[in-house]
Amino acid sequence: MTELEKMLSGNLYFPSDKQLTALRKQCRQQLDILNSTCQTQHKQRSQLLKRLFGSTGKRLYVESSFKCDYGQNIHVGESFYANFNCVILDAAKVTIGDNCMLAPQVGIYTATHPIDPVQRATGIEFAKPITLGDNCWVGGMAVINPGVTLGNNVVVASGAVVTKSFPDNVVIGGNPAKIIKQIEPQRDVEN
Repeated sequence: MTELEKMLSGNLYFPSDKQLTALRKQCRQQLDILNSTCQTQHKQRSQLLKRLFGSTGKRLYVESSFKCDYGQNIHVGESFYANFNCVILDAAKVTIGDNCMLAPQVGIYTATHPIDPVQRATGIEFAKPITLGDNCWVGGMAVINPGVTLGNNVVVASGAVVTKSFPDNVVIGGNPAKIIKQIEPQRDVEN
């Protein structure tokens, strides 16, 4: 297996591999263009994101500065929005559903390292995929850790550190995050 194949399959891999290094460099070049494009140039920014990400819905908007490792492992649904200074470390697949919003300085991190110090010192790492269901709202400075899956309609409180998965229709917060309350979605909303 190549280091890229190892990375995407959740096995230990060396991020210093030439192919992975080249992919990250290519991503950073695309990010430099995106982050230097004026916020009022919505169409151009959207086109740049659609080339950067693995897949997207028709409508998406990401404020600058945005950072990620590869871009191609990020898959977002319809009406995706990420506010300022979002970081997505996408060494594994990141799947974000429809109508999701990320507040400023949200971190979504698939990459992780061995706990054993000798093994960690070699530079080896591994990654676990992250999934956010439809209609998720992640508050400012929240962190989503490797391997987490959030159900539909989940609200993550500002500053939360999400270390485990949660079901649909909950508000979570704290460090580590826990369920604060259940959400009863309204079926009919009148204007």
